[in-house]
Amino acid sequence: MQSLLQILMLILDIVWFFIIAHVIMSWLISFQILNVRQQFVGQIWYGLNRLLEPIYGPIRRILPPMGGLDLAPLVVLVGVYALRIILINNAAAFY
Repeated sequence: MQSLLQILMLILDIVWFFIIAHVIMSWLISFQILNVRQQFVGQIWYGLNRLLEPIYGPIRRILPPMGGLDLAPLVVLVGVYALRIILINNAAAFY
């Protein structure tokens, strides 16, 4: 059962990494450091969007409009961290 805990923690770590990469890329695109018309950058950007939009979509519907500020990634990061805390605190159930 400990391996199940480790797999869940790995999945949460991967989701955390993808969200951080998406946020950093969005900043770099907004400040025109990266250009999505470049093939490699565009593929990564659209891939991350397709991967994370099912997670962000329901949260964006709940959050009020913030005038161009997207708080969905922050809410998801807090949720992922909360899940990590719950799993770590209940790790005894996996033994």
